[in-house]
Amino acid sequence: MLNGLSWTMVVPFLALVALALTWGREIGSAPAVLVAVLLGGAVLAAVEHAEVVAHRVGEPFGSLVLAIAVTVIEVALIVTLMVSGGEGSATLARDTVFAAAMITTTGIVGVSVLIGSLRYGVTLFNAEGSGAALATVTTLATLSLVLPTFTTSHPGPEFTPGQLAFAALASLGLYVVFVFTQTVRHRDFFLPVTQEDVVIDDDEHAPPPSTRSALRSLAMLLAALVAVVGLAKIESQPIETAVAAVGFPQSFVGVVIALLVLLPETLAAARAAWRGRVQISLNLAYGSAMASIGLTIPALAVASVWLPGPLILGLGGMQLVLLTLTVVVSVLTVVPGRATRLQGAVHLVLFAAYVFLAVNP
Repeated sequence: MLNGLSWTMVVPFLALVALALTWGREIGSAPAVLVAVLLGGAVLAAVEHAEVVAHRVGEPFGSLVLAIAVTVIEVALIVTLMVSGGEGSATLARDTVFAAAMITTTGIVGVSVLIGSLRYGVTLFNAEGSGAALATVTTLATLSLVLPTFTTSHPGPEFTPGQLAFAALASLGLYVVFVFTQTVRHRDFFLPVTQEDVVIDDDEHAPPPSTRSALRSLAMLLAALVAVVGLAKIESQPIETAVAAVGFPQSFVGVVIALLVLLPETLAAARAAWRGRVQISLNLAYGSAMASIGLTIPALAVASVWLPGPLILGLGGMQLVLLTLTVVVSVLTVVPGRATRLQGAVHLVLFAAYVFLAVNP
């Protein structure tokens, strides 16, 4: 606490100042280290403010706020990078969306299930809500990332303008229907399931914060997320240099950036799992994957009017195999409504395989 201000208020401000000072400039090693420190601090601050907002609005709205906030900024970053052109811009959207889908459905889910099962033996969650979310993610991924590889109206793994418009409208419509289902019609499907032998934290018994505090935290959450994505963009050049120095393919830079951008959701999901609320973790994971596809594709469909070069969305053979295996494993994890550390380990092995093959395609 500094003159009545907590570190969660100070760090996002400092991160935004650093972003303003470094945006569009090449930075040296020392500034890059400082930017990395502020980036990590902004991630932690985002998680803290997201939990305040979630406590105020309740679940599943709290998980939805963080997922949509991160994704909207991520979409803006993708479009900005594609407009600027450059090497790899044609596949940037595909690589970023696929990275987000794999990180959330294998990495975040795996970490959450493993943490929950290590602490409580067996993790419990709502199969109806998680299954509906997984089905929506699978449909969105198939419409937007799989079909372009097999359509024949345009050479290469690309949509025609009409096909892209259909995929955009279908993705946005399906996402809107899911949000309505999650927050209005069947909200109870996405509420945490009571875990056996869980001692509820005192914070969860505490009265929700005031509207003023929640609005302040919401503003700071958005500021922190802008800083996270912006500083991740600043760090992309040092990361790109480091990736080239160790001999990794340049496409791996997108994986690193996606990992940085999704850090707030990962930490929030891990904390929820530690408290025996794995359903919140799954809401964050599948909600983020869903928002990443359901908001990115429509945005790209609009932006494609002035985007230079082709827009390649179709996945390659190796990516298709990983996506298919992830869907099958996820179904087997979600359907029983309970999971052990084995399921968590399986998801994390899939995540490790994705990262390894991104390094060695």
